[in-house]
Amino acid sequence: MGEIILPRRLFLWSMAVIYMSAFVSLYVQIPGLYGNEGLLPARWQLRYSGKSLGEQLLSSPTLLWLGPRLGLDTHTAMELLCLIGAALSLAATLVEALRDSVVFFCLWALYLSMYQVGQVFLYFQWDNLLLETGFLCILVAPLTLIRGSRGVREHDRVTFWLIRWLLFRLMFASGVVKLTSRCPTWWGLTALTYHYETQCIPTPLAWFAHQLPVWWQKLSVMGTVVIEIAAPLLFFSPLRRLRLGAFYLQVLLQVLIILTGNYNFFNLLTLALCLSLLDDQHVHFWLRKADNISNNDSRLWSWLCYLLELAVWALMIFGSIVYFDLQLDTTKNAVSSRIAFTYHQFNQFLKTTTIPCVWIGVLSLTWEMVTSMFRCACVSGFLKRFCGTVQWTLFAAAAAAMFTVSLVPFTYVEYDSNARLWPGVRRAYEVVDRFQLVNSYGLFRRMTGVGGRPEVVIEGSNDGVSWTEIEFMYKPGNLSAPPPVVTPHQPRLDWQMWFAALGAHTQAPWFTSLMYRLLQGKRDVIELIQTDVSQYPFHQEPPAYLRAHRYRYWFTEPKADGSYPQRWWRRVYDEEFYPTVHLGNTFLEGMLNQYGLKDKSPPRRVSNTAVAQAVRWVRSQVRGVPAHILIWTLIACSATLCLLQGLQSRKKHVTVSNHTEKVPDGSSDHCEKSDEQQAAEEEEEEGGDGEDEVEEGEAEEKDAVGDEEEDEAQEEEEEEEEEEDGERKR
Repeated sequence: MGEIILPRRLFLWSMAVIYMSAFVSLYVQIPGLYGNEGLLPARWQLRYSGKSLGEQLLSSPTLLWLGPRLGLDTHTAMELLCLIGAALSLAATLVEALRDSVVFFCLWALYLSMYQVGQVFLYFQWDNLLLETGFLCILVAPLTLIRGSRGVREHDRVTFWLIRWLLFRLMFASGVVKLTSRCPTWWGLTALTYHYETQCIPTPLAWFAHQLPVWWQKLSVMGTVVIEIAAPLLFFSPLRRLRLGAFYLQVLLQVLIILTGNYNFFNLLTLALCLSLLDDQHVHFWLRKADNISNNDSRLWSWLCYLLELAVWALMIFGSIVYFDLQLDTTKNAVSSRIAFTYHQFNQFLKTTTIPCVWIGVLSLTWEMVTSMFRCACVSGFLKRFCGTVQWTLFAAAAAAMFTVSLVPFTYVEYDSNARLWPGVRRAYEVVDRFQLVNSYGLFRRMTGVGGRPEVVIEGSNDGVSWTEIEFMYKPGNLSAPPPVVTPHQPRLDWQMWFAALGAHTQAPWFTSLMYRLLQGKRDVIELIQTDVSQYPFHQEPPAYLRAHRYRYWFTEPKADGSYPQRWWRRVYDEEFYPTVHLGNTFLEGMLNQYGLKDKSPPRRVSNTAVAQAVRWVRSQVRGVPAHILIWTLIACSATLCLLQGLQSRKKHVTVSNHTEKVPDGSSDHCEKSDEQQAAEEEEEEGGDGEDEVEEGEAEEKDAVGDEEEDEAQEEEEEEEEEEDGERKR
């Protein structure tokens, strides 16, 4: 694999943007979810039992334990940590020097602190994925703040390989669980005929995707399975073009998901992981920039590589045709498909491939370690070589440890393979499990809503006779309201409403708390439903009665003449979800006491410290602004500033280059320097000015110089200085 300087920088920039989106999205929802008058107050998760700070951090690793020491309650401390995380990630987005191991450690610790008290509203796979990826960023990012250098390190390829391994685990497991779940929609290739209308928060394009013919939907399911199970095996291919092909397949899948569904930052995070499949040469190709790498391979070797690549792609296509029984139906102008293997055969396939996948990972990581070790050995200068070797040893050991521990959640996809793991590996996994360093994944295991999308509709009344529906800002409710586009924001209450509709209200205790807070008219909870409180039907006076019914929703169909209907949805009544309740109602009081949702402690005094007042002032400034608009405003502003920085750096570099070309031979100090030294200085200048020129998605050009080139330039400068000193002495 070629140099990975630019993909690594793009990855770190992307992670800063994703962290910023995650912190801002969570920040705007903290009062309603975790405030003292929210649905699940976070202070209930922190029991101050007189233990020391160290013991508290070990029992529940969260920085919120420091709140009382700062004179802050848990709610205010959560807002403060989120603000610090958002500000730090925004700064890292704008300043490359802050994309540092120390900064990413702080971001990981801050988000982990939120996760520990987040309860059901933060227990999503993408939250686990962000924590695991965020921890890997600590190993991938340079130590700029401490070492003061952003130069390439010999072990960078080893730590960056962990990102590729995480991407493999994510995609492979997501594909496998679809079939091991024995869900009839996946095995019948009909899952996408339900998915677009039954996913949590669809986009407007989901309505159009839902209208596609069934044969195309089944073909799309086949493509999804191939991309998630077969294509990830190419991530570790020694042939560069196979990795690039796998990269574009993953990008295609993630982009289609983004266009048809609102999955917050999850797909953006997956795209960031895909950057681990790239190298500098391909990024230069994107930027239409000439690459200095010369191809010294023989023509015979090149042809052999081409033939092998064609054979791999042909095998994937042939396997898809055979195992999915693809046949062209000329009478219907369609392609028929069905799964041509059994569950037992697929289970045997898993037993056969899971352990070999582990060994492929071992060989790939070993190769990266060995090549990095040789890079360390080739560094000139004893001190540099020694320091590089020590760093390589530490980071190679860390990478090996992370890989080993990750085998436990990875082998969950196949029981026998998991049982064959060394017990010591399981014990190590149990030790680090509380920190979410490695996790198991498996998205869309089963397709829900086959008989219609279940949706809970809450209704309020002041007299118990006339009822008004309470419409949420994001989830389906109003039949005429178009589906929203809110990525990368995640409205966590809307998501949990989707899960609650799949079962009885007793399986979602927080729903009782929601009804109770709405009867009380708590503004923080109301803002989770409608950011603009004036759109809430009971904003002037809380409802006296509340009830909830379950409906079945479907997308509407185009009219017979091909025109579009006026409504996006149609629905039928299903059943009562929650009985009619009011404040003091026996049923409501019983449920609150049963789940421990009624706070019996006395009202807490509002903190008036300077920090608390500053936090409340920030809250007053953003109150009423929709979260997705706030996030996209920050992303657009930071991306624009990064673009301007890149253009300015490029202009400065061009100006310096032109000035160097105009200096005549035999004049000024430049005349005393040899041509080799001038070339070395130009390379150094190019590497230094190019640090800020490439930012994610902005297509700015960026020049990067490897450590070997920098060392050569440094040696040439030292030789020239010695020669000049000798001439002066003579």
